Amino acid sequence: MEMEKVRIRQQVSLDHLRPAHFPKASKDLVASVCAAGDSAAYERAAEFGDDVVIVAAYRTPICKAKRGGFKDTLADDLLAPVLKALIDKTGLNPVEVGDIVVGTVLAPGSQRAIECRMAAFYAGFPETVPVRTVNRQCSSGLQAVADVAAAIKAGFYDIGIGAGVESMSVTPLAFEGSVNPKVEIFRQAQDCLLPMGITSENVAERYGVSRQDQDQAAVESHRRAAAATAAGKFKDEIIPVETKIVDPKTGDEKPVTISVDDGIRPDSSLSVLGKLKPAFKKGGSTTAGNSSQVSDGAGAVLLMKRVVAMQKGLPILGVFRSFTAVGVDPAVMGVGPAVAIPAAVKAAGLEIDDIDLFEINEAFASQFTYCSQKLELDPEKVNVNGGAIALGHPLGATGALCVATLLHEMKLRGKDCRFGVISMCIGTGMGAAAVFERSGAVDQLCNARPIKDHTSLSRDAQ
Repeated sequence: MEMEKVRIRQQVSLDHLRPAHFPKASKDLVASVCAAGDSAAYERAAEFGDDVVIVAAYRTPICKAKRGGFKDTLADDLLAPVLKALIDKTGLNPVEVGDIVVGTVLAPGSQRAIECRMAAFYAGFPETVPVRTVNRQCSSGLQAVADVAAAIKAGFYDIGIGAGVESMSVTPLAFEGSVNPKVEIFRQAQDCLLPMGITSENVAERYGVSRQDQDQAAVESHRRAAAATAAGKFKDEIIPVETKIVDPKTGDEKPVTISVDDGIRPDSSLSVLGKLKPAFKKGGSTTAGNSSQVSDGAGAVLLMKRVVAMQKGLPILGVFRSFTAVGVDPAVMGVGPAVAIPAAVKAAGLEIDDIDLFEINEAFASQFTYCSQKLELDPEKVNVNGGAIALGHPLGATGALCVATLLHEMKLRGKDCRFGVISMCIGTGMGAAAVFERSGAVDQLCNARPIKDHTSLSRDAQ
């Protein structure tokens, strides 16, 4: 009788510890020998009800600024289709969304915030759903996703959207207003004003990245992006956009539907790139061909608590595991991923070798090459479908675009791909990285080790 009470007490305790969505154990309680809490031979599910998960992630095509398919498309008209897709493709009631956070860089803050609010209305969100913008330069889209994940984890709301948008056709790269003269006495403050191309030259010179290595990285980016497009790898993440093209000579408007990335050059080669002149510095190695493209685009990511996703019967693309932003020398801002990736991976309790896929923004081939070599990454794991040199880099949108690309590729690869990382360098000297996990993964029996005695069992179990 006494042992039966002990069994019931232990069963109740185990039920309290079991994640909410796990089925209850059988009536037969079986003791397992444990030492240091993790030595028993068992399979450990990596799923918990309070996980922050991604259930949908979409992007527009990425188009060449001022010359591509979105040259006459306003930022709010880029953002609205991907926001609407989250509703249409998941069946989500938009009233349930706690916040929409949009990464964006170039437009004045108040103007872009207004445009993003307008885009939410175009997409069908009610007035009760708030919208805000965030600007951490090239990582803004990823920062938006991280902000939403943190808010869900903190209990502020259960469902949120992290997004990003940039129209580099409409809003030019420019520093407005005068510069504080105080900058003259702070070298690193001065370096915050360096043109990004000069920081690329600094990376190449300081760390010995050759022109040929940079051009080779560019050729590979285009080759992989072209192959991915031909294989239809982007079709599940791209939302076609109905817009217009204006004839610059006549002003005539032509309605078009943009459904593919238009910056990829399948015929790119070392011989072609080798003929390009340095773009930022005489005798330099950074060219228009081995730098990211100036682009237009938008992306949106729907996040929620796992238990909510399960209640709604929504498929889970991935789990948000960690995010880290770091500071580096502004003069070589491109090295940011080399510092941010190890920090984010460590925060997720992992090692670099545990990561199956990397999406590293190719701001410049110099910094992309340096970071990949510094971390000794397997080239077959990095930017497997090309990167920003081929596809483009719409500043505030890039992080959200990368989430869509990474998670859809992880889904295609299935059980052979568990962890993925997204990272980018950030102007003024920073880096950001986030770790994602494919849903449904299980820790196998690799943590088992023999136990000679049963001294670690509780008295009741003994």
